[in-house]
Amino acid sequence: MATPNLIKRNIYYTNDHEWIDFQGSVAYVGVCSFKLSGIKEIHRINFNELSDTINPGEVICSIQFEDYQIQAHMPVEGKIISFNDLLLTEEKNVLLQQAENNGWIALVAPSSLNDKTGLLSPEEYQLRQTKY
Repeated sequence: MATPNLIKRNIYYTNDHEWIDFQGSVAYVGVCSFKLSGIKEIHRINFNELSDTINPGEVICSIQFEDYQIQAHMPVEGKIISFNDLLLTEEKNVLLQQAENNGWIALVAPSSLNDKTGLLSPEEYQLRQTKY
């Protein structure tokens, strides 16, 4: 699958450093570069078997580097349409190089298009990051 051609970003963040970019009736989901800090190379990405509707906080994949594992969680309730094909190839390190752009993990159909409950705006997320 080609990387998304994002014209206008409508991005929000979770407290656990995932992001979601709402694009009409679908959204791209990924993890922030902050969450991937310290990882030099991704060895494997395991995508979880998922039910039709995934709840916020459910694990959608595990990113592995040596014995270290990071879990990516679903930021909103919805259904996964597809995973980023680049992550299934040798190009999976795009996640490290462009985490908030071409490094998206899943294309999802949110159950509620306008429900941003529990999500942080870019400004709120940036403010949160400056506290660390």
